[in-house]
Amino acid sequence: MFVILVEYLRPLDEIDALVPAHRAFLKTQYDAGIFLLSGPQVPRTGGVILARGLNREALEALTRQDPFHQAGAARYQIIEFAPNLSADALSFLRA
Repeated sequence: MFVILVEYLRPLDEIDALVPAHRAFLKTQYDAGIFLLSGPQVPRTGGVILARGLNREALEALTRQDPFHQAGAARYQIIEFAPNLSADALSFLRA
């Protein structure tokens, strides 16, 4: 399981212009079962994505396909973890 921290590198007006393409990228990953949860950080300095189903190298390659990355508008920190506790409703995510 991975937490991907997205840090914006450009002003929000440039980020906003990329949001439709970024969301289309996210939807493709949701449809593939890779991304589980995502949303903007508060305050809006980047985003957070919860992902699974790939190894680190494949996930790094995948983030390079994000329109935010391709436009040089964001960078990514990937944190791998092995969940062993959860709320009952999320037990299917445990390692």
